[in-house]
Order: sequence, then C-alpha cells, then structure tokens
Amino acid sequence: MILPKSNRLTADQVAELTKIVGEFGCSLQPIVGAVRTIYAIVGDERHELMINRLEGLEYVERIDRIQSPFKLMDRRSDLATHRIAIGGVTLGDQLLVIAGQCTIDPKNPNYFYETAAAVKEQGAHVIRGGVWKPRTNPYSFQGDTKSLDILMEAHRRTGLPVDAEVMDERQLANALAAGVHMLQVGARNALNYSLLSAIGRAVAERQTVVLLKRSLHMGPLSEFISAAEYVVSFGNPNVILCPRGTAPAPDGYRSHPDECITPLLKEKTWAPVVVDPSHSVGKAAYVPACALAAVAYGADGLCIETHVHPSGGIGDDPKQALTPAVLADTIRQARALWTLRHPPKPAT
Repeated sequence: MILPKSNRLTADQVAELTKIVGEFGCSLQPIVGAVRTIYAIVGDERHELMINRLEGLEYVERIDRIQSPFKLMDRRSDLATHRIAIGGVTLGDQLLVIAGQCTIDPKNPNYFYETAAAVKEQGAHVIRGGVWKPRTNPYSFQGDTKSLDILMEAHRRTGLPVDAEVMDERQLANALAAGVHMLQVGARNALNYSLLSAIGRAVAERQTVVLLKRSLHMGPLSEFISAAEYVVSFGNPNVILCPRGTAPAPDGYRSHPDECITPLLKEKTWAPVVVDPSHSVGKAAYVPACALAAVAYGADGLCIETHVHPSGGIGDDPKQALTPAVLADTIRQARALWTLRHPPKPAT
C-alpha cells in the first residue's frame, strides 16, 4: 500500500507508479478516503526491487506491506482513519439508526410513507425498505420494481437517505439510477463474489454506502471481512459490516444472534459495525433486548425493522417489525447505553 506525501497524486505520478508495479505483475488501485487517497498494490507486493523503486520516489511517504488476507480492510491499513458518514451521522461519533419496513407493499404505498415519517420522527437517520426480496419459497412475494419509486418518494418526503437490498446486477443498476444511498447485500448473497465485485465497480466513483450482512452459514470472521474487501478493492471504502444472526438457530429465535462478534471484528478491521437485531431473533418482542446487547458489545449502529401497522404488512413485518412507539423507546435506551460506553471527553 502506497502512502503519498500529498493528499492525492497527480495523473503523471499515478502513471509512473502504475508502470513500475506493472513491471512486477501488479496493478494499482486508488482508494479515495474522506481526506486522503491511498494507492493499493494489487498482486504480490513482496518484490524487494519494486518496493525499493517505489520508496525512492520523492512524492512517496512510505510503503506499508500488510500480510493479511484483507489488506485494505485490515485495521493496520491506512484506511483505519477513514470515516463513513450518512444521514448526518459519522459512524463512531454517534449511534446510527436505520429503520423501516422489511418489504414495501406496492399495493399499499401509504403504509411505507407513514412508516418513513414515523421512523424519522422517532430519531432514525436512514430509511430501510425492501424493494426486491429473496424468498425461500418461489411462490412467495419476491418484491416489485414499482416499490423503488415508493422508496425514493419516501426519501423526497422525509429528506432521509434510503437503504435497499440488491440481489443481481440489474437491480443494482436500477437502484443506483434511482439514487439509492445505501446498498444492502443480504445474508444469501454475502459470499456472492461476482455480485460483490459488480457492486464494487458500480460504486467506485460514488459516495454510496454498502451495508454488507453476514452470511447465514459464514465461518471464520476473516471470511466476512474478506467479502467486504471485494467491494473496497475497487476504490470505495464506504462499507459497513452487519451481523444479522447465523445458523443454526436456537429454538424460538429466527437465527443464532451474533452481535457478540462486534468486538472481535473491531480487533481485525477498521470498518464500522451495524447490527440487525430484527433478523437475529425474528420476533418483535425480542428485538429491543437484542438491540441493546448489540450496543453493549460496541456496535456503531442498528438496523431495525419497523412498521406503522405490522399486522398489515407483508414479508417479515407481521412477526418482527417494531411499532414506531417501541422503536422510539428502543432508540432512547440504546442512546443512553451508547453514552455510557462513549462518555463525552472533558473540556480542556
């Protein structure tokens, strides 16, 4: 990884670096951070002659060699200083809350508009809304592209950014064309490397945030973090890791709650962690406790399914969506717990 002396190199300097690393079978990938651009060497960076030639350039501050399966996501990389901001919140400075319906019902758009207004009133920063849905049963409702218009109308009415899951490149293109601010990769696609690469390419020149959920059957944490590397390696470091429960599930829960991996992730990567308690436990009565546990473990945010009239919803909403009133109480308690974990620094 090449760290320049300036915030960003000129085109001629990038061309010179590209030529040098290319002679050793490597390529160069700029990673644009909030303040500084760094330049990742993609390939085998162990060539001493290549490193010596790069370090000899007057505009290079240093070369960091990180022997890790996820060089960019590793907490020792220069991206450790990168901060992700969305909905007026910089993750790490304030608890981020994403809330909204599991599934947007195109036949009842007012439900979603009312939910969007309600979650904003209760303190959420981002609206989630399922446009396209992965379903185990092929005869279940799979979503509707018409719902994308409803999602973006909710954004226009509330002013809040929106989050939508994409499952293929066609949906990805439609979501970006519509202006979706946060792309969600669900548990069933968390190890779909071709989709992750497609998302990485598509958002490389954008400020779009990617919320990467953990796979249902994901093994080591390094596998989760390496999945995020697929996106970041194309140049956009705005990736959030989202534990959402894994398999096998204990009796009574939808999944095995895994918010406890948050501190383990933070030991390995700089990426913020936003936990989804709704899919972890799968029942509205258990969601508030799971949300508070996530904050206690150090989560940077929560993604909570909410509906103004859960029993009138579709998809998972009838069983796991909170009402706005319960969401408000959960946010209040979560923020109080967040303050205990992040006490304000004394004035100097």
